Amino acid sequence: MKALITGATSGIGQSFAAKLSKRGWSLILTGRNEKKLMEMQKSLGGNIEFIAADLAQKEDVYKVYDFCRGKDVDMLVNNAGYGLFGKFEDTDLEDEVNMINVNVTALHILTKLFLRDFKKRDHGTILNVASIAGFMSGPLMASYYASKNYVLKLSVAIYEELRRDHSNVKITVLCPGPVDTNFNNRAGVSFSVKPITADYAAEYALKKAFDGKLFAIPGLFVKLGSIAPRFVPQKLLSAIVYNIQQAKKTSDGKEKALK
Repeated sequence: MKALITGATSGIGQSFAAKLSKRGWSLILTGRNEKKLMEMQKSLGGNIEFIAADLAQKEDVYKVYDFCRGKDVDMLVNNAGYGLFGKFEDTDLEDEVNMINVNVTALHILTKLFLRDFKKRDHGTILNVASIAGFMSGPLMASYYASKNYVLKLSVAIYEELRRDHSNVKITVLCPGPVDTNFNNRAGVSFSVKPITADYAAEYALKKAFDGKLFAIPGLFVKLGSIAPRFVPQKLLSAIVYNIQQAKKTSDGKEKALK
């Protein structure tokens, strides 16, 4: 069995790699840090390949897919992604577009191309990493929340298409709450609740994916958060999210983190 993991050099992606390798899977790892990819290849052992790529660049996304062609990939783990904190009018436009390219465009391209391959073989699993943010709007992280809404809704729609086709191809979407990774440092936010570990998130997601489940939502509190939008008006929920994130400022006024 072979898996492609994007964003493999840190956080949940690194945990996915370790756990699948331990299960005896062959891996293709991708990320921007070639040195880190080489280190992972040596430390994990087994059949590990890697390709350095910046998924904010569309040509690199296709380069990753071309690298994998003919290698009988059984699982695609779309893990790469990051967030930005701040008012929509204030966040840097170029950085924001790059984030959308990674969180949405790269995931969309790889999902479509591998789905076509998997459908031809009637076998394969796609594991898309979204967030609890995918169930709601997120003032002060508007673009990030919107990108995870896209990942979530795309995955749910594909699941139904596969179900109607009686396909053996499976798709799972991981929607964690706060995870103890480098995400908060890059986003510029801090967690208001105790985060789960990347290892726990990865193990939970893999179990759900192997069981053919659509949703992987670790933690009772997060599960309740995914249900809240059904009962709480969107305007009220958006105001609640704003207040939660606004409270993430340090005493010196610098903004800190929320997943």
